[in-house]
Amino acid sequence: MREQAAGVRWYLGTMGYGFKDWVGVFYPPDLKPRDFLAWYSRHFNAVEMDSTFYAPPAAAHVRRWFTITPDDFTFCPKMPRDILLAARTEDPRAAVHAFVERVALLEHKLGPILLQFPPDFDRARFLPAFERLLHALPPTQRYAVEFRHRSWFVRETIHLLRAHGVAWVAADYEGVPKQVLATTDFLYLRWIDRHGRYAQKNREQRDVTPRLRWWLERIEARLPHVSAVYGFFNNQYAGHLPATCNRFKELVGLPVHSARLL
Repeated sequence: MREQAAGVRWYLGTMGYGFKDWVGVFYPPDLKPRDFLAWYSRHFNAVEMDSTFYAPPAAAHVRRWFTITPDDFTFCPKMPRDILLAARTEDPRAAVHAFVERVALLEHKLGPILLQFPPDFDRARFLPAFERLLHALPPTQRYAVEFRHRSWFVRETIHLLRAHGVAWVAADYEGVPKQVLATTDFLYLRWIDRHGRYAQKNREQRDVTPRLRWWLERIEARLPHVSAVYGFFNNQYAGHLPATCNRFKELVGLPVHSARLL
């Protein structure tokens, strides 16, 4: 087992969990989709909720997520893209607060809320809008920001995020610099690579172990400065993200619960 900074908590999982290609490989063949989350939460201690990017969840759905998962499970919901888009030209406070209040129904299971910006969100045009959005975030929760335009990768952005206690997302994503920065008391990482790489997502289709080791070395350099690490994998990274997430957990030295039926 690798030496890790004392007291650092690891929350590792996948981006979403409702994938049909996982049935018969990760999920039992007869498992109903409504039971996917409960099964998933037996194997991983966190999930990034991709569904909330497309629409705020109903209160009943959030309460059910809370009920069917273990007490130590963590959800990292994405802020809806419509809120992020509207924030470019409008005061986002009301919409942001409504969303945060909704996901706060997860109580202690709510982890950082992810703000994922598209490649056309550049610093020159949208810095005032981004600052307005930062000021609109309720301080009762934690937040992480992913930039996909290279103009944000400057020292001024680091200072801005540190001033607001927001995490800079480290992403293995095509077209952006790969770096791990500690701008608050936790790290948030996303392993994505290139969209559309694999038609099927039922098995790992390449060995990404060397890349994971590269990332782990950079994470370990930041561990003395943080108390938690959140990390999530996309199916396009290696072809089957439950297996890739477990591969990374093994490198970290964390217990792995078998996530393969066949």
